[in-house]
Amino acid sequence: MTLQEFFSAHPKAALAFSGGVDSAYLLYAGLQAGADIRPYYGKSQFQPQFEYEDAMRLCRELGAEPRVLRLDALCSPDVARNGPDRCYHCKINMMSTILAAAAEDGYTLLLDGTNASDDAGDRPGMRALRELEILSPLRLCGLTKPEIRRLSREAGLFTWDKPAYACLATRVKTGEPITNERLAAIEESEDYLFSKGFTDFRVRTAGKTALLQFPAEQLERARQEEKEIAGRLGSFFETISIDPKGRTKGL
Repeated sequence: MTLQEFFSAHPKAALAFSGGVDSAYLLYAGLQAGADIRPYYGKSQFQPQFEYEDAMRLCRELGAEPRVLRLDALCSPDVARNGPDRCYHCKINMMSTILAAAAEDGYTLLLDGTNASDDAGDRPGMRALRELEILSPLRLCGLTKPEIRRLSREAGLFTWDKPAYACLATRVKTGEPITNERLAAIEESEDYLFSKGFTDFRVRTAGKTALLQFPAEQLERARQEEKEIAGRLGSFFETISIDPKGRTKGL
């Protein structure tokens, strides 16, 4: 099945839209196919501001009209306590909210950007998609992440080379409660590192410590600037260190 064939069979759908590589290309493909596809962006404490801005920019460039839903991710105790199944509960809350909003607008089908490279095992997020009967056209059509990046580049989408960016909650050690204060500290810390030109890194937290994970090619520079970085992030964390192994892509 091709995306054109998918949208011929499903000409009207809502899209859970993050503004990342996958959902951006899916929105583009749906519009190119002539489908009535509307993006819904769930904005909570778990999404940094730059992700929201990228999503809105992409919608403007494609001429799509997004609906932004403001959510409190931590209103769910199952999410705030940050157990192993946090992602499942968060996905259920987010997608249920989008489903309800889409239904108000006359959309009975919800799509998401899961692709054929994503592990379909019993991952919490995947389980939530199955339970809510959300379709993943990129996966159904066998499109992998490298293919989606290539097609996005050919389409002129600025998202084609955008690094994967897991939500801010993934920075907090499993089992430690997630708070608004901790999320704000992580976001401000990562904003600072972005402003210094670092990319595709993570600020991992456990208690009052922060472990900074940089790609291997940025490690030397990070070590050279470690004192300056620690001074800036010291207002958020008591102990700051750089992971000597660097960051493993995809984590």
